[in-house]
Amino acid sequence: MVVVRFAPSPTGFLHLGSARTALFNWLYARHTGGRFLLRVEDTDKARSDSRFLEEILSDLRWLGLDWDGEPIYQSRRFALYRKKAEELVASGKAYREGEAILFRVEKGRRIQYDDFIHGPISVRTDDVKDQVLIKSDGSPSYNFACVIDDAELGITHILRGDDHISNTPKQILFYEAFGIVPPRFGHMPLILGPDGAKLSKRHGGVSVEEYRKEGYLPEALVNHLILLGWYPGEEHEVITLEEAVRMFDINQMGDVQARFDLQKLRWLNAAHIMKKTASELLPLIKGYLAEAGVPLDGVKDEFLLRLIELYRIRLKTLRDFVPMTDCFFRDDFAVEEEGRKKFLSRPEDIAHIRLLAERLETLPSFSPAEIEAACRNLAEELGLKAAALIHPARLAISGKSSGAGLFEMMELLGKEKVLKRLRGVTR
Repeated sequence: MVVVRFAPSPTGFLHLGSARTALFNWLYARHTGGRFLLRVEDTDKARSDSRFLEEILSDLRWLGLDWDGEPIYQSRRFALYRKKAEELVASGKAYREGEAILFRVEKGRRIQYDDFIHGPISVRTDDVKDQVLIKSDGSPSYNFACVIDDAELGITHILRGDDHISNTPKQILFYEAFGIVPPRFGHMPLILGPDGAKLSKRHGGVSVEEYRKEGYLPEALVNHLILLGWYPGEEHEVITLEEAVRMFDINQMGDVQARFDLQKLRWLNAAHIMKKTASELLPLIKGYLAEAGVPLDGVKDEFLLRLIELYRIRLKTLRDFVPMTDCFFRDDFAVEEEGRKKFLSRPEDIAHIRLLAERLETLPSFSPAEIEAACRNLAEELGLKAAALIHPARLAISGKSSGAGLFEMMELLGKEKVLKRLRGVTR
């Protein structure tokens, strides 16, 4: 059985690179019917914080990743690490140096392993110095604690970032010292920004939490992270976790450095928004409206559902919904200055809006079809293109020069409010 693990350190938020590591380990376990375990690397007592761990676990759940069994905590296993280090001292493979315990690296040999992403890798032991097992403060070294834990948990495959390649030969030496067959190792190229530099704040956010708050769906972020290491084919570029589990092949993972592309993520997010129903989006949208201080008292879900249906094709993130739809929740919305100059600055524009208001007031039914017919008929009578009425009218009722379909917007706003706003710009 495949047994893999993800080992977060609770010294900060869940970074995109770590999220990708967790994702691919989870995909491999779920595809093969194996186990996905969590190990909390909290040996740094000064920097570890429970609030970071809570946030990391929350982000993993948000991404759709679950784990088998309870997490183990390295901070609770110091006695085990010391016991194992003492065994190596007793066998002559390690020695004391003050309060510390060091592993004696045999010189003149090669450590070789077959990385299932990069292929064969070989390192000379002459280039590896004696390794710390237990530090002078009693805490274990990273590499030693990892080996003890992975061996005890029965980890069969270790899939992690390229920044760990230098650790692998050292860990293999520890496995050999205990007479344990090492797991298989695979190292993913690190995520870079679009410019080829190390991913940083200037490329966008670097933590899952930032994208979560900005209105990205977990399905979209997972989708983008999947494409940063494994490509299921162009016809599957927009892919769900369930589809990825079914199709995943660890042998198809790429060994080229992946580039995080914020524009690609926005495109994927829009695609996943369109795959959801308005009802599924409603509680999420409500959260962003409430956070922005939009008054929702008396606003019925039926109204919000219609509004979501009207705008979701235009959304790149859920947060976009708030500024796009402010005219539906307040009358004192801002009016684009460029739009005002272009569409509402001439006397004839004002005269046309006044005529449109009069025509709309006489409509027995305020349906999109009736509104559109009235608008186009008036434009024809005035010898204008319909756009000459549509653009000024849109600006008058929403303050924006672009948006959802004007006639659907008018119906949803209601006749009384539309007439009030149209006439408001003619005074």
